[in-house]
Amino acid sequence: MARSTKEEAQATRHRLLDAAERVFHRQGVSQTSLQQIATEAGTTRGAIYWHFRDKADLFNAMMERVTLPLEQSLQQAPDARGGPLAALRAALLAALSQMRDDAQLRRVVEIAMHRVEYVDDMNAVRMRHLHVRQRCVVDIGRALRLAARQRGCRLRMPAARAAAGLHALIDGLISNWLLDPQAFDLPALGDQMLAVYLVGLGLGSDGARGD
Repeated sequence: MARSTKEEAQATRHRLLDAAERVFHRQGVSQTSLQQIATEAGTTRGAIYWHFRDKADLFNAMMERVTLPLEQSLQQAPDARGGPLAALRAALLAALSQMRDDAQLRRVVEIAMHRVEYVDDMNAVRMRHLHVRQRCVVDIGRALRLAARQRGCRLRMPAARAAAGLHALIDGLISNWLLDPQAFDLPALGDQMLAVYLVGLGLGSDGARGD
């Protein structure tokens, strides 16, 4: 009986997250109330508070359910076969390909980038965004330092700044592509831009393709 109750609670939680994803995407986070999410999920507002503290907690749970590609792949990039630069490039391009091909991931990232406002009651969402960003920048910076050390060269700017710039490049490509997915092929353009960026840092393309 206890197991059945636990499974039912878990099913309700997933139903609420599914509903939040749909409503947030349809009308934006600030314009969505917890009651609207409960109605969409076919539950009561009390069910939301049983599982989540507030709308920000619900939003973050929705984000965490879909593993963002950069959060996981970059942590292994420096140690993968082929050297740190090849591994970094492979991780970034895999992330862009996943963004293009995974409809749920694309929808959740679109909510995070274009349908949320960091007003006071969403500060926890802003803090999570900053935490994820900083972790990605640290991972990129580590890969760039290892690549420069392996090649016996110096980066043309401090690794931390180079990593922040590369993250901004990838983030900007994703944001613009989400506005119009027909405008360009995300992984293909990402591959070309990454090659140019690495050359500018003094690292070369390490197999990245250009025209």
